[in-house]
Order: sequence, then structure tokens, then C-alpha cells
Amino acid sequence: MSKSSQPAFQFPTAEIEVERAVSELRYGRPVVISEGDRKIAAVALDCVAPSLFDQFAAITENRHGLLLTAPRAARLGIGTERDVITPLAGLSFDAASRLAYALGAEKPVLCQPADALASQSAELARLALLLPAMVLADVTTMGDRFAGCCEIASSRLRGADAARQRFDKVVRTRVPLKDLGDADFVIFRGGLAQKDQVAIVVGKPDVSKTVPIRIHSSCITGDLCGSLKCDCGDQLRNGLTLLKQAGGGVLIYLDQEGRGTGIGAKMRAYGYQHLGLDTIDADAELGLAEDHRRYEAAVAMLRLLDISKVAVYTNNPTKIAGLKLGGIEVEARAPVNGRVTAENENYLRTKTLRAGHMMDLETLVAAE
Repeated sequence: MSKSSQPAFQFPTAEIEVERAVSELRYGRPVVISEGDRKIAAVALDCVAPSLFDQFAAITENRHGLLLTAPRAARLGIGTERDVITPLAGLSFDAASRLAYALGAEKPVLCQPADALASQSAELARLALLLPAMVLADVTTMGDRFAGCCEIASSRLRGADAARQRFDKVVRTRVPLKDLGDADFVIFRGGLAQKDQVAIVVGKPDVSKTVPIRIHSSCITGDLCGSLKCDCGDQLRNGLTLLKQAGGGVLIYLDQEGRGTGIGAKMRAYGYQHLGLDTIDADAELGLAEDHRRYEAAVAMLRLLDISKVAVYTNNPTKIAGLKLGGIEVEARAPVNGRVTAENENYLRTKTLRAGHMMDLETLVAAE
């Protein structure tokens, strides 16, 4: 067989394109998003260097604009339920950043509704765990000015989470846990950037029957450091205890900090909460929706554990909806609560009253 006729490796092209685009965006470099013959170039204010921001403005002849997502637009007093774009000509990096996510920023004088392709840039930012403060320019007629940049078709971004939740089981190992005894930690690898995700199997659940489970999203501040601003650490430990009391079950620990926005956005939001905003309004100031978490990974992990019917310990109806959407039968739900404190009471009220979490908060407050 000649050298030129050697078979080549075949890679899943869509996955590689998403991986590369996310990586380039996080490095602060432009990404071109295309649909048909149309192309827009995008950089994220969250990580682009001021010098590259200025270069982007010069190359696009100051025809660049800032995407303001619907939550951010509403916080700025723009009467719309859609994403909008406001021109950036003449604005510095600092001025654009203030407009994108600072408290007390003035409503822009000019803005227009963002089309679907421009709004797709916010999806790319979400996948990259960056704020959706995207600087955009239509480069369809700009020839080769962005020829060296990563390009991705908008169709690759639609449903990227669902398409990428292919996981492999890496290892299963016994770990003795305080107050719980032996548990099995099962490590799965997959999804965007081939992250490692963890399932903690407590006891010996019978997977041929309904298995008690909890899906817990990572919270470095609460789980690891005992933050008083949330009840996450309590929910983690109480959830494991409930699984043991149920005779065994599985806790799916998902790497999606800050309700899927990443630790950077979470800390920015915490800063706004210190100034009096609740968690949903703080996220909206950053252009974020109230919850960006996804549960396709949890479904994939449960299936690899041969679990198809579950009883869920949760207060969050979106987790149940995510499991059902993935074909997992949810046969029962039970609450899992943490301690109510002066520091987290408003946070818990916001989750209950604005995010629809199923908690009898007044009873919990009265019990303290």
C-alpha cells in the first residue's frame, strides 16, 4: 500500500469544531460563526485583551457591536424580550465592559434586535463558561481579514450539549466515607473538553428496581469551604445520608459550578449580591439566565450504570424534567434540605419564590 493511500484517522468533525471554537474564545481570540454565506466574527469581553479589542475595532472599521442578552437588556431598561445589539464605535474596552455587565450602566442610545446568528454567539459563550458579553461584526464582505480565525457553522452549536454527552466509564473504586461507610466512586469521561464526572454509589442499590438518586451540581464555596451563602454543602451531605437511609442509591456529582455559568461568573454575581441583589437579578446583570445547568450528562451516566427508573431527592423541578426528557423514569420525588441561616435565607426565598424550587421554606425557617 502506497503512503498516499494509507487510511486516515476519522474524527467526529462536529465535536472537534465545537472544542476548537470554545478554546479559541477562552484564549481571547476571534471566532467566526457562519450560516450559509453569512459570517460574523465574535470575541468575548470576558477574556479578550484590550489591545485585541482595539485591533478588532480597527479591522472591522468600527462596524462592531455588543450583544446584550435579553436579561441584560431588561436590567438596562431596554423594553424587549429579545437579545439586542448596540454599536460600539468610539467606545473603549472599559466603556464596553461597563455597558456589558457593570451595575448602574446607562441605557444605550442606539440598539437593534439581534438576529438568530448573532444570538448564537451567546450559546458559544455559554459552552465556554464565559459571560455572554460578545463583541460582534458582520464580516461577510470583509474578504480574508479573519481567514486565520477558527470558523464554526451555527448548526454545530445548536443542541451541542445533547450531541456531545457521550461518556465512557473510566474506573470504579471503593472509598470509605465518614458516617456512611464504604461507597463506590465511579468516574466517567466525556462531554465538552472530555471532563471527568463522578457518580457516588452508596450501598448496593438494585438497578433492576427503582433506584434512589440525587443529582448535585458542584459548588466549590458550599461543598468544599462551607459557605453560609447557600445550602449546597448541607444538601450534598444530607443527600448522601438519605441515600444510605433508603438502603442505597447514587449521587451524580456534576461539574457545573454556578448553575452552569462557571466559577468566574459566580464570583461576579456574588459581588453583586453583596450589594443587595438577589441571585437571579445578579445573574441578569451579567447577561445570564436564572439557570444554565443541563442534565444530559446525568442521563448518560445513569444509563452506563444500567439505571432506568429512579426516585429523586431534589427540590428542583428542572432536574426531574431533564431526566424525563432523557428517557429516565422518575417514579418518586422527595425533598433534601439544608440548614436555614441568616446568610442564606434570602437566597432560599429567591429559589422558592422566583425559581420554582419545591421547598416549604416557612416550616424550615420556623424549625431553626
